[in-house]
Amino acid sequence: MSTPTTRSAPQDLGLLVTRIALGGVMIAHGIQKAFLQGFAGTQQGFGSMGAPLPGLTAVLVTLLELVGGVAVVLGLATRIVALLYALTMVGAAVLVHLPNGFYAADGGWELVGLLAIVSVALVVGGPGRLSLDHLVAQRRRARGTRSAHAEAGLAAA
Repeated sequence: MSTPTTRSAPQDLGLLVTRIALGGVMIAHGIQKAFLQGFAGTQQGFGSMGAPLPGLTAVLVTLLELVGGVAVVLGLATRIVALLYALTMVGAAVLVHLPNGFYAADGGWELVGLLAIVSVALVVGGPGRLSLDHLVAQRRRARGTRSAHAEAGLAAA
């Protein structure tokens, strides 16, 4: 039987900083797409870069960046959002950035590669204890314990 892994406060702080950094970058890119370029401009940009279904992907990526960024900062649905980020960044690298080399300044894969790796780290490491995911899990465990005790009490009666 495996025992739950315990984390130290520095590990939890590191995961919090990682979530804030990744979420902040994604929120900034979502704001750029939604409000500075607008959905039409983002759709046009995606189309010119060869993204599939640019009308749909422009909206989905923008929402993922905005809503997902807030969720990651808060530590809510962290692993799911981080997995979606990793897949999106790999797609962006393959479809757009790889032919341009490494450096982001040249349109290369440097930034999307780093964002993908940070996202995978959160998928593997989770959000840490300083997160809403952890709070939700604690409450579920507490509810389950109370239910088990109540059922045991009824069975004994």
